[in-house]
Amino acid sequence: MSLLSEVRESRELIRNLTAREVKGKYKSTVLGQLWSLVNPLATMLVYTLVFGVFLGIEAPKDPRSGQNTFAIFLMCALLPWSFFTNVVNGGMNSLVGNDNLIKKVYFPRWALLVSMTLAALRQWLTEMGLLTLAVLAIGLYKGVGVLALPWLPVVVLAMVVLAVFALGVALALSIANVYFRDTQHFVSIALQIWFYLTPILYQVTKVTDQLDKRVSAGSLSPSVASAVRHVYEANPMYSFSEVFRSLMYHNRMPGLLVTLECLAWATVSILFGGWVFRRHQARLVEVL
Repeated sequence: MSLLSEVRESRELIRNLTAREVKGKYKSTVLGQLWSLVNPLATMLVYTLVFGVFLGIEAPKDPRSGQNTFAIFLMCALLPWSFFTNVVNGGMNSLVGNDNLIKKVYFPRWALLVSMTLAALRQWLTEMGLLTLAVLAIGLYKGVGVLALPWLPVVVLAMVVLAVFALGVALALSIANVYFRDTQHFVSIALQIWFYLTPILYQVTKVTDQLDKRVSAGSLSPSVASAVRHVYEANPMYSFSEVFRSLMYHNRMPGLLVTLECLAWATVSILFGGWVFRRHQARLVEVL
């Protein structure tokens, strides 16, 4: 049976599991689903205060879009990153966390990860909706109009591509976490490092400028600087951050190369993650 056939036959199961994820995340809390908005807003305020005010990191000024606000610059990349980490962390623990259900009844195990991804995507849509309103409001205030509006369909497509990439990573890590429970702790550390290696809190030009300064000062050879730059840009979330910033902050189409990189990362991720998952899912009950 093909994957598409399995997805069609499991639509109701995925719908029910997604509803369970959405309702259960903030169950018994006073604010309920509002926490999905409070958390990113609190994070934005902290990072804006520390990096935008205390450290004086400035957002690039774009006369065309009218954007020069650090908080908007930050959220254009922070929200995709938060979605990615939510899917990876939630998906990685979905099999271990539902071991009793897996042992009691048979169902497509990947449905747990798909439903968790859809629940995270639902929350992300709400967050991106608020960001869109802020971007449009600033555009109107600066007198440039609603330039971001035509790009919203492309933003949705980019969100789908990132969701596929994140799901692929989560599929592979969920299996790794079943066999080796320390995986979640290693991934937690890796994500912290990955965050600062991704241009979320700063512009990409900060990295390239520092490399050029070191080359000019003679402390770094041009070949090493070029290699470092290529390794830095090979980061998948670098590509996704650039795509979302181009669309939401600069209101323009992202470059062809960075767009193709995102599509390539998503394709490789879902194919590899799906292969790892399908190869090991038959032994899940035994290992769990």
